[in-house]
Amino acid sequence: MTDSIDPHALRRHRTGLALAAAGAVLFSAKAILAKFLFREGLDALDVMALRMLMALPLFVALGWRERHRGGAQALSRRDMGLILVLGVLGYYLSSLLDFWGLQYVPVSLERLILFLNPTFVLLLGVLAFGRRVARREWVAMAVSYAGVTLVFAENLRAQGDHLLFGSALVLLAAMSYALYLAMSGQLVKRIGSLRLVAYAMCVSTAATVLHYLLVRDPQHLLQLPANAYLLAVANAVLCTFLPVTFTMAAVARLGAATAAQLSVIGPVSLLFLGGWLLGEPITALQLLGTGVVLGGVWVLTRPGANSVPIAGEE
Repeated sequence: MTDSIDPHALRRHRTGLALAAAGAVLFSAKAILAKFLFREGLDALDVMALRMLMALPLFVALGWRERHRGGAQALSRRDMGLILVLGVLGYYLSSLLDFWGLQYVPVSLERLILFLNPTFVLLLGVLAFGRRVARREWVAMAVSYAGVTLVFAENLRAQGDHLLFGSALVLLAAMSYALYLAMSGQLVKRIGSLRLVAYAMCVSTAATVLHYLLVRDPQHLLQLPANAYLLAVANAVLCTFLPVTFTMAAVARLGAATAAQLSVIGPVSLLFLGGWLLGEPITALQLLGTGVVLGGVWVLTRPGANSVPIAGEE
């Protein structure tokens, strides 16, 4: 009796699982590095500027490679205009709001709020595209928001009113990124996800540099502590470029639905990393709320569950 399991397929599947898990953890860990950079005297705009400038060469190289792949489509004027909008929404505005919010909220709460992205994409589908939503999806959304409310209330009790402002900023960041996802679906199918990400990151870098030049002296970025540059390089490479490439490689091996489900590792890992590296408290209510959110979002990211497909899904 021959073994019916294809060793190559099994190895490919396991590699995909490892890449998806690593991508989720690394992308979540940007919040940890941001907190360390804040301790070096930087603020949200400084962190954002260093991150984008140091990641730019990697994304330029990625965009060049994807552009010169066989069969790559030329960009129309409409495509270029949409890339400009997506770059501002998805990687400039969303990231800036996120880093700004991180100055006021613990990393575990930040990641949970961002993890609500599928619910925002779903709501955008209802409001903008008239999509119908199944009852279980409404229930899953209600469960997810109940979980975030639990974690928020626990943090509010421990940390005070500044948490309201920070949470609102992170919520706006999540909404901005959800809008990016909802608008990017057709463009992803035409030009590919990696090419779109590379181009959007270049647009975001230009927007960030313009913002910085309007409000700051660029010489400030050359006068930071040495440790800040090391942390910024780690943020750019380990928590920005690698998670994108790892996640796309995982999608190619597993499919978008399975890769999306594995993103639950991100909030869980950050809850414990925040406690270990930053000394943030971990309470029973936080654990319960995190579990409730993960359960609700898991329902929404199951195959066929989303009324508005996440960008990159076929």
